[in-house]
This record gives sequence, structure tokens and C-alpha cells, in this order.
Amino acid sequence: MTVVVRPLESADAPAVLAMDNAAVPAVTPLDRKALGELVALASLAVVAEVEPGAPAGFLIAMDPGVDYGSENYRWFQARSDSFVYVDRIVVADGHRGTGVGRALYDAAFARAREFGRSEVTCEVNVRPANPESLAFHARLGFERLEEQETKGGAYRVALLSARLPGAR
Repeated sequence: MTVVVRPLESADAPAVLAMDNAAVPAVTPLDRKALGELVALASLAVVAEVEPGAPAGFLIAMDPGVDYGSENYRWFQARSDSFVYVDRIVVADGHRGTGVGRALYDAAFARAREFGRSEVTCEVNVRPANPESLAFHARLGFERLEEQETKGGAYRVALLSARLPGAR
């Protein structure tokens, strides 16, 4: 199966919103306005397709220095200025384990390499638990740096980092 990663376009919004909201509580819910705001801040907003015109997953990531209120982004921003922060990655039901998630992360790592960043960062819920995502990220080389409570204690996340080879 071939996975094609391409820029997220406004026509993808219904599919992206449906995937995102089906993945709650692994990600926070979005509406069209919030999605537009995230994409406007993003340095990388892509979808993955296995069939043309049918997104099977998406990834939204930010570079350092963005005015973004996420507690998790701010944690990474406070410790480094050499990262690509994956705010959210969602793979649609029926496409997990098919290479879609890996293809999306390949795009994030390519972005990091292109701009000389040392790592790709993200967070994964540990409360509510998301063991499948933790295992997926571990397979990609992500390591747990720390954990933190977010959303006023409603969530606890593992803050993860995958260093790029040769990065300092």
C-alpha cells in the first residue's frame, strides 16, 4: 500500500474534523474555527492518503517561537528552541498499523531536518490512558522526558522527544 502525504487543504476540513473528534479523548475536540487557528499557527499541516481524496490521517506541528497557548507546547518551548512540536496526529480507524502514522511522522522528521532542529516532540495521554499511542511512539524512537498535569488536572500527559541522528 502506498501512503501519500500532502499539505492539508481547506477541503480536507470535514474529514480531519471527523477523525479528530472520533479520537477524543486521545486528542482534544476541534471545530472548524479551532482547526483553522491551529493550521494558521502550524509550520506543518499534512494529511496522509491511501486513496486519492480520502484522508486516512493528519498531523499538525509547530516550530519554536509560536504564540500558542498549549501547556505542552509551552513546556517544550521553555526547554529548547530546536524542535518540531507535533500538536496532534490522528490516524483514522481502519488505517492504524498500515504505515499512515509512520508516513506522517516521516514528514515531521523531514521538517526538523530541513530546518536544523534537533528533535521532534509531542505528548501522549497517560490519563486517560493511551497505551497504543505510547507503544507507537516508542517504536519510532520517542523517549519520555517528563509527565505533567494539564487542563486543570483533567489529563496527565507524557512529554516525549525523538532526537534526530547527529543532533546535539
